[in-house]
Amino acid sequence: MEYLLQVKIGALVGLLLLTLFFGSIPARVKWFRRTNGTETHRTVLSLISCFAGGVFLAACLLDIIPDYLSDISTELDVRKVETSFPLPEFIMASGFFMVLILEKMVLTCKDMGGAQEERAPLIADDRHGHGHGHRASADLESSGHHVHVDFQAHSPFRSFMLFLSLSLHSVFEGLAIGLQNTDSKVLEICIAILVHKSIIVFSLSVKLVQSAVRPLWVAAYIGVFALMSPLGIGIGISVVEAQLASGALIQCVLEGLAAGTFIYITFMEILPHELNSPGKQLLKVLFILLGFSVMAALTFIG
Repeated sequence: MEYLLQVKIGALVGLLLLTLFFGSIPARVKWFRRTNGTETHRTVLSLISCFAGGVFLAACLLDIIPDYLSDISTELDVRKVETSFPLPEFIMASGFFMVLILEKMVLTCKDMGGAQEERAPLIADDRHGHGHGHRASADLESSGHHVHVDFQAHSPFRSFMLFLSLSLHSVFEGLAIGLQNTDSKVLEICIAILVHKSIIVFSLSVKLVQSAVRPLWVAAYIGVFALMSPLGIGIGISVVEAQLASGALIQCVLEGLAAGTFIYITFMEILPHELNSPGKQLLKVLFILLGFSVMAALTFIG
């Protein structure tokens, strides 16, 4: 086996194990799942969520969108496609509206089906044995305390779309590793993705836990997400070994749809919920800025 291939397989295994480890922390630690903790607990959990919001904002503006615009510009130049129409931006907008329309269709069907509450989450707590979370939230609201972990405010559907867009992007990150032809470049990209993805998967796991997604489904989401980059590496290795160069345009279109999906989730779900919740507004903004700054620094170094 060539040394380059060994390095790529090592990167595959390392990405898989570290992603599983960091993604399992919020799902396994009870502290992250408590909905009736003290005021200090709720504040800390809120700030962690704000930090995650900053991470996703940076991932959206500094990673996913620039990568997509660069890839599709290169592909259009290779194919000698010249148009005054902003095609790359249109593809992103299509991804945005795809999620918006799909979400509203799901909510409309739920309302027509006789939902008990107008703003109930798309995966109802009571149907899956999580009724205690709703009762705890109601008790705390009646006591006059602000509850950040409001399971009615986090949409499991939006969390699923967040997971989907991040997973698709992870495939392309892995593909970048698998397509490299030098071991030093493989290690350089792999280290950058390891640090980046560890923070991303931790933040994703926090959002899934706060969205009242069942623990079994959280584990399934994190497991599938952990497999995405290794899958991309495997595809890249196969392409290099088979010396294939087709499908680049399809990859770019999928990247654009994923970018549009991520824009929707970031600006319609994560940031509005955190910033519209009362209490400690400046501190929340500070933690959003902190999460953004960490990802910005990693992007700059990488």
